[in-house]
Amino acid sequence: MTIQTVGVIGAGQMGNGIAHVFAQSGYDVLLTDISAEALDKAVALIDRNLDRQVSREKITPADKAAAMARIRTTTQLADLGQSDLVIEAATERETVKQAIFADLLPHLKPETILTSNTSSISITRLASRTDRPEKFMGFHFMNPVPVMQLVELIRGIATDDATYQALLAVVEKLGKTPATAEDFPAFIVNRILMPMINEAVYTLYEGVGSVQSIDLAMKLGTNHPMGPLELADFIGLDTCLAIMNVLHDGLADTKYRPCPLLTKYVEAGWLGRKTGRGFYDYRGETPVPTR
Repeated sequence: MTIQTVGVIGAGQMGNGIAHVFAQSGYDVLLTDISAEALDKAVALIDRNLDRQVSREKITPADKAAAMARIRTTTQLADLGQSDLVIEAATERETVKQAIFADLLPHLKPETILTSNTSSISITRLASRTDRPEKFMGFHFMNPVPVMQLVELIRGIATDDATYQALLAVVEKLGKTPATAEDFPAFIVNRILMPMINEAVYTLYEGVGSVQSIDLAMKLGTNHPMGPLELADFIGLDTCLAIMNVLHDGLADTKYRPCPLLTKYVEAGWLGRKTGRGFYDYRGETPVPTR
């Protein structure tokens, strides 16, 4: 399976990063979103991030120009129909992803590989709602995509070997490192990471420590580059809650029960950096802990 053209669904935090690395690696990219404004912001962000790479001499100005020329945008999902590979990077809600696939499938070439950047949802279940379960895989990039080296590859029960090998080759061309995970809730990275974040929220909820002391303890005590509450804000508290719910529902173990304080923050719309407030308040010059 030769992959040259890539469609990316969703121009948010993950989608624009995925578009960036594919265009930089020589693929023609079509980025789609329901919002034209979101697409404009995504292209502007990719441009700034490529400028940063030029300033650090990681790429040349010519490399940047070539990458930007490979990125096109559209608000019409049907325009992705001729792509060799489609990567869905919409919000972490299964009903949303299923609706996107239902709208997209009538327009796809028979040989197109369809993937999801989901960080927790069953690949087998998502694939079963499509017309190509053998050509469907989990393709989980880490955030921020241009910086992080790892890509999780998750086969559904019906995924064929040709599809898996094709995506392995794509990861190699991107200059990233693959990790193969079985199709269990949250796969590898988030199966380990999210309970840690959830436990940090419980530690805050129970008054064991403040936001600042919890993050400081983990950064200096375990050499983590970011504290768990700072990291939760970076990921998005709604995404953290969604993944914990997938773990709790899928594994039926009380150790995965989302902390009530995490639920409360999401209900308040305090989702982290993207809304300006989470465990930290980002509306001033420097982040300030909210508890």
